Parts: sequence; structure tokens; C-alpha cells
Amino acid sequence: MMNEISNYSEDVFERIKHIDENGREYWEARELQDVLAYKEWRKFKSAIDKAKKACIISDSGVEDHFVDIDKMVDIGSKTKRKLRDFKLSRYACYLIVQNGDSRKQVVAYGQTYFAVQTRRQELYDELSEDEKRLIRRKQVSSGNYSLNRTAVKSGVKNLAEFHNAGYKGLYGGETADDIYKRKGLRYREDILDNMGSEELAANLFRITQTDAKLKRDKVDNEYKANSIHYDIAKDIRQFIIDHGGTMPEDLPNPDKSIKEIEKNKE
Repeated sequence: MMNEISNYSEDVFERIKHIDENGREYWEARELQDVLAYKEWRKFKSAIDKAKKACIISDSGVEDHFVDIDKMVDIGSKTKRKLRDFKLSRYACYLIVQNGDSRKQVVAYGQTYFAVQTRRQELYDELSEDEKRLIRRKQVSSGNYSLNRTAVKSGVKNLAEFHNAGYKGLYGGETADDIYKRKGLRYREDILDNMGSEELAANLFRITQTDAKLKRDKVDNEYKANSIHYDIAKDIRQFIIDHGGTMPEDLPNPDKSIKEIEKNKE
């Protein structure tokens, strides 16, 4: 995928970053192996094992940072085989690149990138709920901007209907108008401005994953785009159910809107 990158920069790690249903970032080991220019999984797995040991020494839960996953990959002739992979936290990636060959330019970039990103997460965890909401809201705004552009390129003409497909999947059939009424919002208030950080994170996951799939599948008609948005959102809802989470519609409404928080900060 990226073995022949001529000009390395920290952006290569951003391009392979994923976001889960809780808005948390993660990386997949096979993709990271490719970016770090390890030709053999065996050698990269050795770096992962060293990183796991360092994780244990630092008294961090290995299972929280290195999650075993299996992928089915095509090997030709319509045949697939199971491939072992890992879902890596930012901290796991940091430990891996610290055990890498810093003489490689991309490894040196990785050491800087993940060190900075790990510190940012530490700072995020220390933020108040209002501060987290402001950050998530900006991420959602940016994500929606990208999703709208992708949707239009995918043949979507009615963006309101397209977004309602996503809300229906995530909120068990509720449209944007239903959410607006349930929250008891005043005229022209934005429903996204009246979500807590957890609810915003679920919507951010819906947005980013839909955007990625529309691009990946090269969707070119409105019906399919709407269906994809609904299905991804519904899958996220099911994931929340399977893991004992709180349904988005059952999360508490914040006392203040984003607009009020921003006004108080002025």
C-alpha cells in the first residue's frame, strides 16, 4: 500500500487512522507495518511483542492497547484466508515505533507523531465535559462538511433525506426532526449543538465511516448512498447494544448548548 513513499511526513499516520464508535482513534497493525516499511510480518510482530512487554512494564493493560482481530483477505481464485491483525491504541503505536529502527525516516516521524498524539490524549482526558463537547462538535462539523461533499459526488440530491437516513439508523428510527422535538429545542436550535460528548462521538463515528465507505465503494446513486448511511448507523447502534452501552436517545441532554458555552468563553 505505502511501501514506496518518497516523502515521509507525519501525515502518513493520519491517513491510516481509524475512529471507533466512541470517537477513539486506533490503528491496524497490518497498515502500520506497511507504512513503517516492514516487509515481513514476522519482523514487525517482533516489534509488537517488544511493545507489549514495555506496556506491561509501564503497568498499562495490554488488552486495552493491543486488541487481537482477524481479517479475511483475498488470495486469488475467489479464495480467502484468515489473517491475524491487531487493533492498536495510540499508546501501542507509540511503544512500537519506540522499538523501531530510528534510522528509518518514517520511524523517526512516527516516534514524534505518536509521542505528541499520546500527550494530546492525556490532555483531552483532563478536560471538562464542556471542553470535550467543543472539541467533538468541531470534529463533527468538519466530518459533516466532508460527508456532504462526498454524498453529492455520490449522486445525493436531497441532503436532508440522506442525513435522516443516518439518524434513523443510529436513533432507532428517529429523524432529525424527531430528535429536535424530543430534546425540546427552541426554534432553529441545532441538535448537534445540544449533544453531550458521548452522543457527539457516536455521530462522529457514523459520519466518518459513511464518508469512507461511500468513497471506497465509489457509490454513484442516491438510493445506495442513503442505504449505506442507514446501514452503517444501524450497525453502530447494534454495537452499542452488544457492548451494553447507552442508546443515543437515552443519553442525558446537556444543560447548555454549544453556542452558550462559546458565548461564555468570550
